[in-house]
Amino acid sequence: MSSSPQTSLAANAPTQYVELNGRRLAYRSIGSGKPLLLCTRFRGTLDTWDPAFLDELAAQGLRVITFDYTGLGLSGGTPNYSPMELVRDPIELAGALQLESPAIGGWSLGGIVAQIALAAAPGRFTHAALMGTTPPGPIVKRAEPLFAQLATKPVNDAEEQVALFFEPASEASRAAAAATQQRLAWRSAERSPDVPWEFAAAALAAGPKEAPFPAPQVLEMLKKTRVPVLHIGGDHDIVFPVENWYALNGQLPTLQLLTYPQAGHGPQHQYPVAAARYIAAFLATTA
Repeated sequence: MSSSPQTSLAANAPTQYVELNGRRLAYRSIGSGKPLLLCTRFRGTLDTWDPAFLDELAAQGLRVITFDYTGLGLSGGTPNYSPMELVRDPIELAGALQLESPAIGGWSLGGIVAQIALAAAPGRFTHAALMGTTPPGPIVKRAEPLFAQLATKPVNDAEEQVALFFEPASEASRAAAAATQQRLAWRSAERSPDVPWEFAAAALAAGPKEAPFPAPQVLEMLKKTRVPVLHIGGDHDIVFPVENWYALNGQLPTLQLLTYPQAGHGPQHQYPVAAARYIAAFLATTA
């Protein structure tokens, strides 16, 4: 794993651009090997992925591709936070880059996008590696009200970042949060602009929902798919409680669940090396 701003592949990767049906999408690529296309979280950009996590994925023999959604960050076009619209980006990017047998991954909102991609482009992606996200359909446990309170603020301070993505009651989780924040600042050039908070806040105006991902067709796909699906979660995720995945035990034939203790909505940031190695093993040993 890279240990400094100077040696980190992710912190120094050049931003590249590709034209996709009239819009310009920004992306970065590190490593070589099996492609893993990662869809980012709500209010996420190219620069909200922990470099330690991306670097370790690359160290495990993967080509790791991150991108900004249409109209957000460094990408052009008209933004739209509907996952049904966002799914065009990874599908079209995989085609434009001529990726062979790519896997798709996603964190939070990006995990929803990744699941839709499996249904919208059958046969395109070999695996799905999901992090801190929700399954489709009705859920057994809603998001905590604190999520909407914090996620709609113009800026979140360090303590609010802990509450959103880590476990405030755990000193180990707090230490991991501080380390992640340091690494997220490693990149100094060509940083991706923040998602406008007014645009993001409007997407959460309706508040917590009984079914935050109302897509019965995607749920039916997951019940029948042969594509291996992994979900990595934290045991106290205030956004997408991991209990909603366990409620589907016995219904999703290819689903693997990994839940980290004393962890929150960003398990791959609290455990960047362990999560990356687990994902790499998942991609290498399932088919």
